[in-house]
Amino acid sequence: MDITKELAAELAATAHELADAARMATLQHFRQAGLTAETKETERFDPVTVADRLSEARMREILARRRPDDGILGEEYGTAAGSSGLTWVLDPIDGTRGYLSGTPTWGVLISVADTTGAEMRPVYGLIDQPYIGERFEGGLGRARVLGPQGEAALRTRPARALSEAILFTTFPEVGTADEGAAFRRVSAQAKLTRYGMDCYAYALIAAGQIDLVVEAGLQAYDVQAPIAVIEAAGGVVTDWQGRPCPMGGQVLAAANPQIHAEALARLNRG
Repeated sequence: MDITKELAAELAATAHELADAARMATLQHFRQAGLTAETKETERFDPVTVADRLSEARMREILARRRPDDGILGEEYGTAAGSSGLTWVLDPIDGTRGYLSGTPTWGVLISVADTTGAEMRPVYGLIDQPYIGERFEGGLGRARVLGPQGEAALRTRPARALSEAILFTTFPEVGTADEGAAFRRVSAQAKLTRYGMDCYAYALIAAGQIDLVVEAGLQAYDVQAPIAVIEAAGGVVTDWQGRPCPMGGQVLAAANPQIHAEALARLNRG
C-alpha cells in the first residue's frame, strides 16, 4: 500500500489519540485497592482486568469515529473487518501480571498494519508506558521516544559480541522444554540475563539500552507494535528461524544484524 504523507500524519495522530485514551483508562485502575482479575485459561493464570477491557473499548470508540473503514485486531474484543487495507492491532495492557503487581513495566501496544499483501505487516507502532509517561514511536519515518526527559531519537545499540550482550525474556520458562533449552543456550553466553519486563523490554532495545529479547508463544498483538518500533530504530525482529513473525510465535528481537545472527545460531544449535 502506498501511504501518502497526509495518510501517515493521520495514522500517527490517531495512534497518539488512542494511546492518550488508553493511558487514562489504565491509570484509572492501576495500583487501586480492590483491583481483581479473571483468568482466560483454566490450566494457568492468564489474567484480564476491567482496565484491559476499558482500555480497548475506549480505543475502539476512537477508531469507529476516526477510522471506520480500517480493520481492528484486539486482544480482548477480537477482530473487526475493514475495507481500507489497514488494520489496527491493539494490546490494551501488555503485561497484565505486572499491572496487577503494581510494577511500571506493563504497557499499551498500538500498531497499524498493511493487510493488502499476503502477510499482515506493521507499518507503524507505539509502545506506551502510562505510569512512567514514556511513549516509544516507530515507523512512517518516525523513530523517537517522548517522556519525562523530553523527546529523543531512538537508535539501537551497535554490534557487540554475545558475551557482552544484555538479554531479556518475560518468563524464565520460555515456552516448551525444547524452547527453554534453546533460550538457555543463548543466555549461557550473554553477559546479563533479566526477566519479567513484557513489552518494555522491546522498548529498551529501540532505546539502545539492551541487545536481545527472546520469547515464544506470542500473539500478533504482542509483537506488531514492537516490530515497528525496533525496526525503525535500526534493529531486527524475526522468528527463531530468521523469518518475519508478524503473527507472533517464537520471537527474536535484536539491536543489530550481527548479534541477531549470533543469537539465531545458538537458538538452532541443538
